[in-house]
Amino acid sequence: MSLTVRPAVHADLPVLQQFEQGVITAERPFDVTLRREPVRYYDIPALIDAPTATLLVGVLNGDVIACGFARLESSAGFQRHTRHAYLGFIYVKPEHRGKRYSAEILSALKRWIRARGITEVRLEAYVANTSAITSYERAGFEKHTVIMRASLEGEDEAAPST
Repeated sequence: MSLTVRPAVHADLPVLQQFEQGVITAERPFDVTLRREPVRYYDIPALIDAPTATLLVGVLNGDVIACGFARLESSAGFQRHTRHAYLGFIYVKPEHRGKRYSAEILSALKRWIRARGITEVRLEAYVANTSAITSYERAGFEKHTVIMRASLEGEDEAAPST
């Protein structure tokens, strides 16, 4: 049976909240800055209701097994495009991975974006998350920038030497 992709509804909230925790669990090894206590990444009800976003779910045999969102955003004033779409919350239940369901979600999101006249799409992935990066590259994305960080925790605030 093939995957059906449809907009999420509020009745999907329990499964989407589980998916969100699945994303966070998968990303914890890549991000030392995440708080230890339970965290939330997304305002899922707002994504469902927002006129400038779509949260899609993939349904297989009556079960929601995948999701992803696109949100329209204003671009920086120095960029050629004035608006772009930001993608996030791309998730497929572990037992259904490797079947290209994320590609189906991404294709549906791209159709939604194109229908709104947007031609620039952005997303973020942890540099060490090679499986996600490979999946996004297969879907036509390319690496563009790198966000770098440093922790100053535990460093002395010694004055610079002269």
